[in-house]
Amino acid sequence: MNSIRVSQLLEDREYDLQLTLVAGERGLQRRINSSRIQKPGLALTGFTEHLHPQRVQVFGNTEVSYLRTLSLERQREVLDSLFQEELACVVVTKGIDPPQALAEACEKAGLTLMRTPLLSSAFIQQVQAFLEESLTESSSLHGVLIDVFGVGVLLLGKSGIGKSEIALDLVMRGHRLVADDIVDVTRRRQGVVYGTGNAVIRHHMEIRGLGIINIKDLFGVAAVRERKMIELVIELQEWDPHQEYDRLGVEDRFMNIVGVDVPLSVVPVRPGRNMTTIIEVAARNQLLKQRGHHSAREFAERLNRAIAEGVTRRARREEVE
Repeated sequence: MNSIRVSQLLEDREYDLQLTLVAGERGLQRRINSSRIQKPGLALTGFTEHLHPQRVQVFGNTEVSYLRTLSLERQREVLDSLFQEELACVVVTKGIDPPQALAEACEKAGLTLMRTPLLSSAFIQQVQAFLEESLTESSSLHGVLIDVFGVGVLLLGKSGIGKSEIALDLVMRGHRLVADDIVDVTRRRQGVVYGTGNAVIRHHMEIRGLGIINIKDLFGVAAVRERKMIELVIELQEWDPHQEYDRLGVEDRFMNIVGVDVPLSVVPVRPGRNMTTIIEVAARNQLLKQRGHHSAREFAERLNRAIAEGVTRRARREEVE
């Protein structure tokens, strides 16, 4: 199961969580393994049956106000009992000053206490988005990802087969580069996988004989994009005259990427084949499939009907004769 350290919440800049550490620095190494957020609610009264471990606990105005109605001794008893559970961390929202008993109990339990000026609803929405991004399954692939007619096409193949040269030709035709050489892939939600360029080499491409070029500088910001959903994988293979390649395309093939099955096409490469045009056509064909039009299957169905009708007519003629 994927998990992140509590300290990564403090390090975030993209989701504007605006967290500051109040107490419990020892708890920064605790792990969060769920994007679900919990408000303790009735757990503050001692009913902890539905308290989930390793989740972020949010104390809003209601929770803090309730604690302040209790005596200091009772606050300590409630919080000590609550923090016996293996919680991830505690966040106080709305910029509220945490009660002293809460800070002391977190420090005693080695549980990180943080504060944010955001309202509870806004913080929960933003921290869930952060955790969903951080906890999703991810990996890296050696290939090229390019946006062709709005379709995220991942080009795979052994080194030197021409992936980067094909991508460069596609960029010159107006398509957009996402990543070259190293593609970082992440499953964002069920059945959807996104690819992005590695931060070190983003927008750069290696062309043998030229070296490293910067696509964004050469062709402008419209020639690149930061992230794209992968909708089609094209595996480039050297042409083998002894291998049988799919000539109809009736049966769909898939490649599993971080748990998501993505449509796969295996395309042989040999001199004289216009690979750029083939990939553009493959992207257009994928768009048709997504809209419910499977050209190969429709052709096969028409062919089967024509054969069946021909057999029927032949049988009738034989009966007449």
